[in-house]
Parts: sequence; structure tokens; C-alpha cells
Amino acid sequence: MENASSLSQPYAAGVPPRESAVSAVSWAAVFAGAVIAAALSLALFAGGTGLGFLSVSPWADEGMSAPAVGIAVIAWMLFTQIVAYGVGGYVAGRLRTKWVDVHSDEVYFRDTAHGFLVWAVSAVISAALLGSALATLASGAAKAGASVAAGAGAAVTATAAAGASGGGMDKATDYFTDTLLRSDKPDASGDRNAARTEVGRIVAMSLAQGEMTPADRDYVTKVVAAQTGVEPAVAQRRVEQAIQTAKQTAETAKQKAKEAADKARKAAAAFALWGFASMLIGAFVASLAATWGGRRRDAVYKV
Repeated sequence: MENASSLSQPYAAGVPPRESAVSAVSWAAVFAGAVIAAALSLALFAGGTGLGFLSVSPWADEGMSAPAVGIAVIAWMLFTQIVAYGVGGYVAGRLRTKWVDVHSDEVYFRDTAHGFLVWAVSAVISAALLGSALATLASGAAKAGASVAAGAGAAVTATAAAGASGGGMDKATDYFTDTLLRSDKPDASGDRNAARTEVGRIVAMSLAQGEMTPADRDYVTKVVAAQTGVEPAVAQRRVEQAIQTAKQTAETAKQKAKEAADKARKAAAAFALWGFASMLIGAFVASLAATWGGRRRDAVYKV
């Protein structure tokens, strides 16, 4: 029982403990370690950005693939956390003051707390310095795997939407103006380019609305028949086939856009989770390194 009591009480019986007049936190050491960790994070981030640009290429079949780039980004992020916070925590442990008349367990706790404070202060500094840069990096990593599909889908969707709403209300106004000037018997000798432009606006508006109205279908059939010289029945089948093909193209573009958005969502979620894990690893490494630095600090004596 006496041994257990002596373990729980670091001071001898009857001797009151001496309380320090200053805080147990060596803030100078904490800020020094935090600044070092933030500076190393910035340097490693710049180096990783340069390596990333060297590893990718705009040319086909050259450079790293999108999944490989994502894995490399995560690996470099973990490496940055380990190196920056390991060094920062160790420096804070070596620079803190030596606590006298303190139990070894308390010393271990204080060193761990100092390392955690280094991580917390450095994280705040890094967030202020690298917030926009990290957001850009996360966005780029999330879109890397889906950029090709997104570009194809967005191009077709934009083409369809441009005819209906491109240029604000101008295109819609042109469409409704065309309906006022339509002739029941389109002239085959008229300007073919003007007819092509008018039919294009009708098709674009129909795709934006989801279907072509009967009046638009009849008019386009007459225009096609007049411009091509085919029978009205043949022109009608041609119009219906073109509208069906345009709908399928628009649906395919919409599906590709949804798939690209889903890939971007999953990539962003994975990047955020790995970022969270890397920060936890950084906090652990900083705390552990601070205990190593503090132990080394207490072991050094003036000869």
C-alpha cells in the first residue's frame, strides 16, 4: 500500500507542493514550432505543386493518369503532415522550459499538450495562408477523373441551351419573332442560310422545352420540303428522325454530365476524408515528436 501511495503522490508526505508562478505552457516554444511547421508545410506544398505539374500532360497517353495523380496527391499530403509537424513538434519540445519538481507523468502530458498546441496553432496559420490554394487543389483533384466526360457533356448541353437562351432573351425573342413572320407556304427560292438559322432556333427551343410543338413541327416540315424539294411526307419523317436523334444526343449529354458530377462528388468526398485523416496524423506526429524533444531536452546537462 505504501508503494501505491508513493506512486500516486509525487511529493513526500507532509511537504506541501510548490506551485509555479507562471503557466506550464511554454508559448514561445509552441509558436516557434508552429511557425516552423507552417513554413515547412508551405515549402512542401510548393514542391508538391511543382511535381504535380511535371507529372501531368495535356497530350494524350502522356503523363500520369487521373487516379495516379489522386493517389500521389494524397501520399504527398500525408508526407507533408508527417514531416512538417514532426519537425515542429520536436523543436517545441526542445525549446520549452525545464519543469522542476514535476512528476514524470506530468512532464509527458505537458510535452504531448505542447505538441498538440503546435499542430493547432500551425493549422490555423496554414488555413489563413493556404486556404484558397488548398481549395483550388481540392477542386482540381476532384475534377481530374471526370474532365473528359464533363467537357463532352457540357459542350452538347451548352449547344442546345445556346439556341434557346444564349445571349439572354435575344434568342428567345428571335424565336417568337419568327413565329409571327412565318409563311404558310415557305419559298424554296429564299435564303437557305436564313432558313437554316430559323430552323436551328426552332430545334434549339424544342430541345430546351423537351418536345417540339405541332405548329413548329408542321412549319419545319414545310421548310424542309421547300428547301430540299422532297415530298411533305418524306420531309416529315426526316424532321421526326432529326428531332429524335437530337433528343437522344441531349439525353446522352445530360447523362454524361450527371456521371461527371457524381465522379467529382466522390473525388471531393474522398479528398476531404483523406485531408481529415492527414490532419489527425499530423496532430499525433506533433504530439509524439514533442515528447521526444522534451525528453531529449531534459536529458541534456551542462558539463
